Amino acid sequence: MKQDMILIIDLGNDENSALARAIRALGVYSEVHPHDLTSEELAALPNVKGIIANRGMAGIVPSAAFEASGIPMIEAEGLIPEEELRAFVFGRCGCEANWNMENFIADQIELVRAQVGDGKVLLALSGGVDSSVVAALLIRAIGKRLTCVHVNHGLLRAGEPEGVVRVFREELGADLIYVDAVDRFLGKLEGVEEPEAKRKIIGKEFIEVFAEEAHKLSGIEYLAQGTIYPDIVESGTKTGKAVKAHHNVGGLPEDLNFKLVEPLKYLFKDEVRACGKALGLPDSMVYRQPFPGPGLGVRCLGAITRDRLEAVRESDAILREEFALAGLEGKVWQYFTAIPDFRSVGVKDNARCFEWPVIIRAVNTVDAMTAEIACIEWDVLKKITSRILAEVKGVNRVVFDLSPKPTGTIEWE
Repeated sequence: MKQDMILIIDLGNDENSALARAIRALGVYSEVHPHDLTSEELAALPNVKGIIANRGMAGIVPSAAFEASGIPMIEAEGLIPEEELRAFVFGRCGCEANWNMENFIADQIELVRAQVGDGKVLLALSGGVDSSVVAALLIRAIGKRLTCVHVNHGLLRAGEPEGVVRVFREELGADLIYVDAVDRFLGKLEGVEEPEAKRKIIGKEFIEVFAEEAHKLSGIEYLAQGTIYPDIVESGTKTGKAVKAHHNVGGLPEDLNFKLVEPLKYLFKDEVRACGKALGLPDSMVYRQPFPGPGLGVRCLGAITRDRLEAVRESDAILREEFALAGLEGKVWQYFTAIPDFRSVGVKDNARCFEWPVIIRAVNTVDAMTAEIACIEWDVLKKITSRILAEVKGVNRVVFDLSPKPTGTIEWE
């Protein structure tokens, strides 16, 4: 491994990720690990130069392995003032400021090659930032021993399945398998209202689709995933509450023989983009708007129906088109529409109607852990509203979500 590491022990403090980012901002790599690591697990971590016990929940104490290791160690309660952090990292621990994407990529290539050997890897390629960066990194690491699978589950945005096939198969020359599973997914989701249940169904079906595709191929041993650090944090740690389930965290059943390859799992979203740039991916791909693994399934709120799902897809396409025309593309981090599973009274053609509202959400963030509302000109919102009401069937209201994260998450489900 090319870079030194400062290890943060997770004792239930909410500032673990912020502390890790602060250390990385100094040019030194940092990871958060459980409080009960064994001596063997600690010894297996490369180049650990210092340990920070970040206290939080009462009664949670670090294992004896940390002190017994002889590695310099301090206690903290959340973020440390920068001067003290520098003194520990560079003074007492003797770290070098060698955390950069080139070294990270070199390390991950080395780790992937060591893990995979001569094996073959199957990757779920959604076309989003995370899976695209994983694909680029794995192509560099193992070349043609990577097989990409793009599953159209019917929950993608307008034009996305066609775009993924064009970019990756035709332009990048990837070994890409396209799977049309629209009816399969929507059938499983029929009548399911609870958000976590929907996420788990979607995650389970993804795993089963990959397993089926793997069985058609020879020698597939590994499943690559675009898991990033916020996914892990929000899915819950040993000492942290779960915010929401992510389809790519803890989703593998015990009887599935895939071994996981997750080269981005300790990166924040902005670092994933920097990694993509360093790998030579085009800006159009690296800065592509984030899209959740369950897709429009978490934006068609409540039980998914095909007509309301299509209304989400059409209203989202209008929103994205108008943001681009207004020069907001690339300036607003994430923007989308969602439609809840209830109707309100309205008037169309001089008659009462009961139709759905469309919710517009537009936020800015650095790492997806917190988010602020994007300020959108009133004239832009009025134009978007007019188009949605005129062009999207079954809709009679448009509302704008003003909630930051926290208290609201970026997605509604």
